[in-house]
Amino acid sequence: MIQLGPGDSISIQVYGQPDLAATVYVSDDGTVPVALVGPVQVAHLSPADAAQRIEAALRNARIINDPHVTITVTQSRSQRVSVLGEVGSPGRYAVDARMTIFDLLAQAGGTKETGSDVIYLVRTNRDGVSTRYPIDLSVLRQSNGSASMPTQVLEGGDVIFVPKAEEFYIYGEVNKPGMYHLDEKLTLEQAIVRAGGITAQGSTHRIEVKRRNGKGAETVTHMRLPDMVQPNDMIRVKESLF
Repeated sequence: MIQLGPGDSISIQVYGQPDLAATVYVSDDGTVPVALVGPVQVAHLSPADAAQRIEAALRNARIINDPHVTITVTQSRSQRVSVLGEVGSPGRYAVDARMTIFDLLAQAGGTKETGSDVIYLVRTNRDGVSTRYPIDLSVLRQSNGSASMPTQVLEGGDVIFVPKAEEFYIYGEVNKPGMYHLDEKLTLEQAIVRAGGITAQGSTHRIEVKRRNGKGAETVTHMRLPDMVQPNDMIRVKESLF
């Protein structure tokens, strides 16, 4: 939930009272000037709660018996989110209630080619406990950013972390040898398709993988098409013997 703070610009609208409408800044002491009332404390309140605070001030001053106030944040300067990891320009960026994760990543220079599609939103609650929410950017892209995910709503103090993508290497008798991003639950068969398929000289029965075990020692084993690819695998598709 967006909370108002010093430097934020807000639009105040009072139903049926156009003379009381104004666009003002939240001052350093957390107040905003309200016509005929004076300064009203709104810092650390949501726009809806701040509107109720101003309604109460208008009633208490006997300006309007039953006021209906609407507040819209026109520019947010107090709510900032940190963007870290594999982005063009890591740093702290101002956010508002309309900003999406894609908007924020664009401000940070976009994700690098080395960045993972699965990023993390880190949010710390009032008790100081941090929670990591994974966000699959590929799912958001497929849904045009309309996927219903609570972690899409950005709050001041959030951290967006874009980790480096895990990779694998495939070479030998494939049409497009090279380094590729490793998606979750990628099979050898899918990896070969991504590498353009096996050449006419290659064999699906002669595929080896070099990988390091838990002790860091390198091993070479045979792979089958349904086997799962692991991070940093070096997959070699050999020539057919026939």
